[in-house]
Amino acid sequence: MKENVDPVLGNWYRHLDKGYEFLVVAFDKTDGVVDIQHFDGDVEALELDEWYEMGLEHIEAPADWAGPIDAFESDDTGYSETDMSDEDWEDGQGEWHEDRPGRDED
Repeated sequence: MKENVDPVLGNWYRHLDKGYEFLVVAFDKTDGVVDIQHFDGDVEALELDEWYEMGLEHIEAPADWAGPIDAFESDDTGYSETDMSDEDWEDGQGEWHEDRPGRDED
């Protein structure tokens, strides 16, 4: 007997029989349609009946979770890379100055 796993927008799932992983990118409760995006980027629309017939488990996002996402900002991954030099980093090690020029006052 398959366990019913509800679709949740933004959650990752694994198809137990076939082993593929996917992300729920849209869920329209009114129309009963779940849009999923496979890790290779393909998007598929499933009727809610189809969803519940699949053997699924909720999983954590894969290590490279941005793989299937077509358009995102680099900051969306939770990390960023900077081109700061060692001197730039050292300059930030001093005391905090509240009276820096150009600082907006609340």
